[in-house]
Amino acid sequence: MKVLDDIKMIRRTDKSNMLELLLEFPNQCRHAFKVGEAFSIPKAYGGAGNIVFAGLGGSAIGADLIRSYIIGEIKIPVFVIRDYCLPNFVGRNTLFFACSYSGNTEETLSSYKEAGQRGAKIIAISSGGKLEAEAKKDKVPFILIPKGYPPRTALGYSFFTPLVILSKLGFIRNKEMQINEAISHLSNVRDRVFNPHIKASKNYAKRLALDLKDKYAIVYSANKHIDAVLTRWRGQLAENSKTLASSHVFPEMNHNEIVGWANPKKLLNNFFVIILRDKSEHPRVTKRIDITKSMIKKKTKVLELHSKGKGLLSRIFYLIYLGDFVSFYLALLNRVDPTPVDAVTYLKKRLGSFR
Repeated sequence: MKVLDDIKMIRRTDKSNMLELLLEFPNQCRHAFKVGEAFSIPKAYGGAGNIVFAGLGGSAIGADLIRSYIIGEIKIPVFVIRDYCLPNFVGRNTLFFACSYSGNTEETLSSYKEAGQRGAKIIAISSGGKLEAEAKKDKVPFILIPKGYPPRTALGYSFFTPLVILSKLGFIRNKEMQINEAISHLSNVRDRVFNPHIKASKNYAKRLALDLKDKYAIVYSANKHIDAVLTRWRGQLAENSKTLASSHVFPEMNHNEIVGWANPKKLLNNFFVIILRDKSEHPRVTKRIDITKSMIKKKTKVLELHSKGKGLLSRIFYLIYLGDFVSFYLALLNRVDPTPVDAVTYLKKRLGSFR
């Protein structure tokens, strides 16, 4: 436990200062809310019949979380597209968000161009790059967000800014109260629970990182509202901790993956199952989770993590923030700088040579 309480070790390993970005996240969320509030939206954009977000990686996770958060309220379909091409239904009746933190994500630029050709109502979001240039050239509404973040750490801008816009357009109710509550909750758990100055004996994120050291994490949850949190956990473990993980949702996993817990027998002890729980679970899903847990814990370690917070948004972001800090502390245990993503950089460089 003591290794994660060594602030000097943390600073040596965290060369790119991911910790500062984590600690500043509640402030980023406040600013992202203000950016959305200040954005002027064409009135014609309120009449869309479907909403499509285009993005990849850290630029898309905010859209996933929006879809999952508002699914019980919004009356039109919301889709998240992670590809070069768009579904055939995208057209003049579509509100289209092109989301690329760098502004240079080639898949998003491709789908942006296609959305424009089909006459979609486009809003572009980036910190600059080609997307900003294209949007200004095409006179498309554009939201400039601050530079200098790894895309996955700019979640405040990819979530809260579009969420406010959807509210201003009348697709969902005003969320200012829920947003303020969630940000206040994040600040509280940061200072009282997750902060590196809090010893591992009282720091839930540090203890969970210690449990996950040298384990293959499998993260489960109910599908409703928490499914996108699973995507975030898996992505943060990969990018920050440089470790593989997988995820699945209830009740779907009860119809396939649960059978796979028979093999490979020699590896099952090296797995570590985390089940994210929230009170929004369907009662039958709650029963399914309880039964599944009793089956899996005969094979490997199972840990339940319950969301904390008053409202749904607070509870969602508590689980996200917990996963962010767990992945950070696990990176330290793995002796890797959490920020660089060398494999992604290499892949983009190789792709750049094929034009």
